[in-house]
Amino acid sequence: MSGAQLSLAGIGKSFRGLRAVHDVSFDVPAGAIHALIGPNGAGKTTIFNMIAGVYRPDAGSVDLDGKKISGLRPDLVCDAGVGRTFQIVKPFKGLSVLENVTVGALHRRPALPEARAHAADILAQLGLHDRRHQAAESLTLPDRKRLEVARALATEPKLLLLDEVMAGLRPTEIDVMVAFLRELNARTGLTILLIEHVMRAVMALAARVVVVSYGEKIAEGTPAEISRHQAVLDVYLGEQEVE
Repeated sequence: MSGAQLSLAGIGKSFRGLRAVHDVSFDVPAGAIHALIGPNGAGKTTIFNMIAGVYRPDAGSVDLDGKKISGLRPDLVCDAGVGRTFQIVKPFKGLSVLENVTVGALHRRPALPEARAHAADILAQLGLHDRRHQAAESLTLPDRKRLEVARALATEPKLLLLDEVMAGLRPTEIDVMVAFLRELNARTGLTILLIEHVMRAVMALAARVVVVSYGEKIAEGTPAEISRHQAVLDVYLGEQEVE
């Protein structure tokens, strides 16, 4: 597993005349961790969906390591090296934790024993090995969040898109997830782009932060720069600086 560079060039998307995203551009270098933040309804998940192939951009392009992936089907985007989580966690019902992750592993490892072994290794990294035979739908919210990350990692991506994987977690659980993602990035060089409202996680993980509001990029910079950016304070973070 290694990272790939993500490049967004002027992407835009409208739904029935309503502009959801307009002229958004930014790059995430290979091996970097960047964050995409903004108020609810700002267009963050729509941007993720254009990267992941759920939506075809009306304008602009998405490139991975210099190759255009915008407009490809989601399975072909996954083939290219993009893995993602979803804001609303929905494990495969009726399957165990291990079986859920094995489904993802089969994408690149068609031999079932090898896929199952790879899935078990990922579960061990995320602290879910002891729950591998448990029904996935019976997991607690923190464990379902970790399962969602495990399923994405099982596809062996070069770029990992994380959509609010820390929402609903307690501070200690957030710290565990932050530590895991930091270690994963350092060990594998995996490129990570995360949507997150938990600012302590953004500040701890991201080298750079992109801020969107009403579908447009309004700021980009280091976490320290963003925490002092007046436009960001006005629309998202409030009057006080983020610590």
